[in-house]
Amino acid sequence: MSTTTVRTSAQVAEEAPVKTTRRVRRRDERGPLGSAVIHGILGVASLIAFFPVGWLIFLSLGPDKDDYLHPSGIWHKMTLDNYSFVLQHTGFWDWFKTTMIVVGGTTVIGLILASTTGYAVSRMRFPGYRKFMWLLLLTQMFPIAVLIVPMYQILSRLGLIDSYLGLILVYCTTVVPYTAWLLKGYFDTIPFEIDEAGRVDGLSPFGTFARLILPLAKPGLAVAAFYNFLTAFGEVAFASTFMLSDDKYTFAVGLQSFISEHDAQRNLMTATAVLIAIPVAVFFYLVQKNLVTGLTAGGTKG
Repeated sequence: MSTTTVRTSAQVAEEAPVKTTRRVRRRDERGPLGSAVIHGILGVASLIAFFPVGWLIFLSLGPDKDDYLHPSGIWHKMTLDNYSFVLQHTGFWDWFKTTMIVVGGTTVIGLILASTTGYAVSRMRFPGYRKFMWLLLLTQMFPIAVLIVPMYQILSRLGLIDSYLGLILVYCTTVVPYTAWLLKGYFDTIPFEIDEAGRVDGLSPFGTFARLILPLAKPGLAVAAFYNFLTAFGEVAFASTFMLSDDKYTFAVGLQSFISEHDAQRNLMTATAVLIAIPVAVFFYLVQKNLVTGLTAGGTKG
């Protein structure tokens, strides 16, 4: 007589060999060693980039103009007197007013001219549009030293020497050609169907540009505005030639007043340089979100 043994499913599961699952790393996934190397490289690169700024701030805390020759002595006599002297006893606020007027005008006017130019060349096919864009690019090949004399003569005849408008127009001749090329590339990535949808809804070409295209081109506009801002903010040759009054110096020209043939007040110059960097940092903070935003994703959402 045979006996049959019946095993439950639980017993079978207990007797079955346990298989350990091993996590398979994806091809594009970094391992711990790779992540450590990348973070180390980024850390070293950050230190190298921050070192000049940190060194400038450190030198600005030295009270004497020759402290940069013996920087180790600054540790024992750090002070903020340089900053208070610059803010109270120099033309810093006049330089600030001039710089903000010139930089703001260059950024706004240059952005308007470049965006309309880039959009027109991107969407419209008029006779000579290709030659027109190459002509804009050709203007960037002339060095500043060659352009100063003819620009000075033009501004002198127009009565714009030592005026904010004159310097703004000069800067626009520098920034508009490049930013027009830049924005044309952004407008080319925006689908033409958006323009057609605007015309179907009864919008004029300018209405389509202002209400539909510009909101989608915010990343490109942010990059162009940042370029205009930095170009006008740090330029020296045009500003020192066309602005003759002491109270109309820009920051870049005002810094030169601390260095003369017989004297060099480097402690005040470094403190002023640190203060000058604040507006640039603030402007970068305002536009940095759009600087890293993808344009094509925003142009295809619907």
